[in-house]
Amino acid sequence: MEILREKKLAGHHLTMSLAQNRTDELWKNFLPKRKLINNLLNQDLISMQQYPPSFFENFDPGREFEKWAAVEVSDFGNLPAPMEPFILQGGLYALFNYKGSSNDPIIFQFIFQSWLPGSEYVLDDRPHFEVLGAKYQNNNPDSEEEIWIPVKRKTEVGNTNA
Repeated sequence: MEILREKKLAGHHLTMSLAQNRTDELWKNFLPKRKLINNLLNQDLISMQQYPPSFFENFDPGREFEKWAAVEVSDFGNLPAPMEPFILQGGLYALFNYKGSSNDPIIFQFIFQSWLPGSEYVLDDRPHFEVLGAKYQNNNPDSEEEIWIPVKRKTEVGNTNA
């Protein structure tokens, strides 16, 4: 479990669904243009998904969500024209260090079908993201990435201090 601080991201996004996956198109458009960004904080790539509320409760592979290809920046000043700013809200995240092909869905099946239901947490309505660092090798079984899932404690659900 990690407490994430707010991050400033710059990148591109597309609307897609799991059934109509446009991830390759997104990254092919973004990667050549990231070299135009001068205020990078690191060399990591961020693959981020912003799902509508109750996306996982009423799961439908045709339901659309927004996916981003991005990098972390120090500020939004002088962003090159094709890049869009995004503020990634901080908060509690479950962090999974994953080694394996990025095309293998088994890690997400484990997270959403085994780990999450058996934990003291539920999904929070904030972006999900993966950090694709120096050891990331797209679709390679030796690839490594961080998977960040926004969560909150089950005891916080329905708790209001009104």
